[in-house]
Amino acid sequence: MITKTTQAHLALIGANAIYGANYIIAKGIMPEKITPPAFVFIRLAGCTILFWLVKLLFINERVEKKDFIRLLLCGLFGGALNQMLFFHGINLTSPIDASIIQTATPVLVLIFSFLILKEKITMNKVLGITIAGIGAVVLILYGNKAQGTSSFLGNLFIFFNACSYGLYLVIARTLMQKYHAVTVASWIFLFGFILASPFNYHDFINTNFSAFTTHTYLTIGYVVLFTTFFAYLFNIFALKHLAPSITSSYIYLQPVVSFILVSILAYIFMQSEYAKDINMIKIFSCILVAAGVYIVSRTKKGKIR
Repeated sequence: MITKTTQAHLALIGANAIYGANYIIAKGIMPEKITPPAFVFIRLAGCTILFWLVKLLFINERVEKKDFIRLLLCGLFGGALNQMLFFHGINLTSPIDASIIQTATPVLVLIFSFLILKEKITMNKVLGITIAGIGAVVLILYGNKAQGTSSFLGNLFIFFNACSYGLYLVIARTLMQKYHAVTVASWIFLFGFILASPFNYHDFINTNFSAFTTHTYLTIGYVVLFTTFFAYLFNIFALKHLAPSITSSYIYLQPVVSFILVSILAYIFMQSEYAKDINMIKIFSCILVAAGVYIVSRTKKGKIR
């Protein structure tokens, strides 16, 4: 029989695999079938409904009035901006580039934790931040000259997406300690949906749904159900059975998992177009980012959520 601890480890591996595949899958239908703003509208609306259903059915918890401002900020950075920047970025650039740039998120969390929460940054952390930063900058600048589907503007959007998500993690830290994760997620997606709708609703109502194929619906379903809803629940399950330091360490394994998975999928399913995006410069950038994050993770991992 598989123990709960083993199940928790498998859940974390599954969540990282889902995130890694999302770079290829989400890009596959944009912008031919659906525009990034319309995709954001559907994802936020779908996940808002799913999380509120779970909350109303299983989680009977009220939020104090003083915490709604923090939840609103989480909805802005973790919902609205995070989703819009990601989908606009992945629409313009290579999935390989996006997967590498996203690996800077744990380092960005460290920076925001220092600025906002006044957490101490050691010399190892400074070294790790510097190395990872060099790798991310090289990749972003290289996207302006590279062949294939790389894009400077797309890479920049993905980087700002990582910044937005990192800021959200820091702001949400005290909320996650105070309330059930489903409660926090429900309000974050609701506020994110409200804030993002004015920018995305027009594209959504003008989407040609009659042109959608089975593949289109499956892709949207994957992004809503797996990348957002189930991946989040996997992380919640893992947190119940593993120490925070162990759970957070999986964040630093994601650079390797994401890059390998995205590279394999790109080679198998989109070889003619995306094989050009795998080269030594990008591999070297990935190694730099992964090395930087690894150095950071070796010091007091439990403080990084």
